[in-house]
Amino acid sequence: MARRLPPLNALKAFEATARHLSFTKAADELFVTQAAVSHQIKTLETFLGLALFKRLNRSLMLTDEGQILFPAMSEALELIMLTTDRLHRHQQSGMLNVATMDSLAANWLVPRLGRFRRANPDIDVRVSTSDQLVDYARDGIDLGIRYGRGDWPGMYVTHLMTEEVFPVCSPKLLAEGPPLNTPNDLKHYTLLHDDMREDWRMWLMAVGATEVNPTRGPGFKHSNFVYQAAVVGDGVALGRSVLVADELEQGRLVKVLDFALPANYAYWIVSPRAATDNPKVKLFRDWLLAEATER
Repeated sequence: MARRLPPLNALKAFEATARHLSFTKAADELFVTQAAVSHQIKTLETFLGLALFKRLNRSLMLTDEGQILFPAMSEALELIMLTTDRLHRHQQSGMLNVATMDSLAANWLVPRLGRFRRANPDIDVRVSTSDQLVDYARDGIDLGIRYGRGDWPGMYVTHLMTEEVFPVCSPKLLAEGPPLNTPNDLKHYTLLHDDMREDWRMWLMAVGATEVNPTRGPGFKHSNFVYQAAVVGDGVALGRSVLVADELEQGRLVKVLDFALPANYAYWIVSPRAATDNPKVKLFRDWLLAEATER
């Protein structure tokens, strides 16, 4: 047998009126007219088949039945309010699971996370890294940063930042090595490789360097390992402006040659559409966009 519950608006009107013993004060609290409150009370009384108030000349009194209903209704509405408030706080605090690539996490995201944590101490960001596509629903991921063209069906996608690609090396290697004035001079240096989509072959072809073998030199799966090798002087890396920005600023790497190739791909913030308006997700998305603007 289905349970028949009284209309929620009628219950709210009753609780406010019983608390104030005034249609006028209840109407002010609920932001409706006095007539609307009176109508809701009549609806509830009709539903229950009994009177809840004694209407006197200048005041209201609860009937015996109204006095039975009032404390139970106050407790019920208070429980609803506390529960919804707890859910709202949960959306604005607690854990936020973020997925991205190893290289971006190590070279860009993690060094900046301290600023987000200090501004939002109630949110614990948990970063997981993988170069493979992530099943956000299965893995419980709230938001991710991906590298590509931005075409991920079923996801809410926001452009984060683009980048340029150019050779970098340690200042010591540049000072002590052979002259490096033209792209073809790279034939005298060890090239360091990663698995990113823009590679040495593409860059050398774009700048017309025909004397350099684009396949020689050691390789690493992740860009952050390539840049570590470049920092210690093991060779010249193909730097991505987003990933090497901090190394360049701190002088551990220097940009060599005045040839920067715009990357064909970009970084994008992605999240399940259902999580688009989640306060934590929106807050972190806005923070990421601000950080990208300031980089």
